Amino acid sequence: MSVILQQVLAGEDLQRIRRELSELRWSSGKRTAGAAAREVKENLQADGSDPRTQALERFVIEALYRHPLFEIAARPARLSRLLFSRYEPGMTYGAHTDDALMGAGEDKLRTDLALTIFLADRESYEGGALVIESALGEQAIALEAGDAILYPAGSIHYVAPVTRGVRLAAVGWVQSYIADAAQRETLFDLSVTRARLAEAGVARDLLLPLDKSISNLLRMWAR
Repeated sequence: MSVILQQVLAGEDLQRIRRELSELRWSSGKRTAGAAAREVKENLQADGSDPRTQALERFVIEALYRHPLFEIAARPARLSRLLFSRYEPGMTYGAHTDDALMGAGEDKLRTDLALTIFLADRESYEGGALVIESALGEQAIALEAGDAILYPAGSIHYVAPVTRGVRLAAVGWVQSYIADAAQRETLFDLSVTRARLAEAGVARDLLLPLDKSISNLLRMWAR
C-alpha cells in the first residue's frame, strides 16, 4: 500500500528549507547507498554531519509526525535519519530495492516503508518522477512541493532522469510496529473509516466497538 501525505510542509516552511539547503555542502549520494544500489545512484546529498543539516532534519521530522495520516498509515516504531537529495540535469537513481536493514548497532532498523518528501516546486524542474513497480505495472509519482509518499521499501523503484531544473527531496525509512503490509492496510482502512464516521456525526457509543477492534488488532499484531 502506498499513501500520499498532502502538505507535510507548506508556505514559509518550504521556503526556509529550500533557502537553508542552498547553503549546505553537497556530495555524491553513492556514499549512503547499499552495495547494489551504489552502481545506479547518481545524485547529490547534503552533508549529514553538518549541524545545519541536522537541524533541518529535526524540523522536517516534527512536521511529518504532526501530519494526521502518518501515524495511521505507517504505525511508526522507528524512523531513520532523513537524507536530503538533489538531482541536477542528467542525474538519476536507477532501478533498485532498498536494503531490508539499515544502520548499525542500536540504530539498526527494519525498512518496512520508504518515504519521499518532495521539496522543489513541480514547475521548477522536469523529469525526476519516483517510479514504483508493482503487479499492475509502473506508477510514476511526481508530487507538489511539501507533499510526501509512503510506499513499500521492498518494491523495485527508481528516480527518472531530471532533464531541467533541480529536484530536491527528503528521503527516509520507517520501521513499523505492524510489519505485515496487509495487516497495516487493514488497520489503516479501519482508522480512516472511523474518522469519517466521526466527522459524519455518528454517536460515540456506536463507534466504541470499532475503537475496540482497532485497539485489539494493534495488540495482536504490533511487534
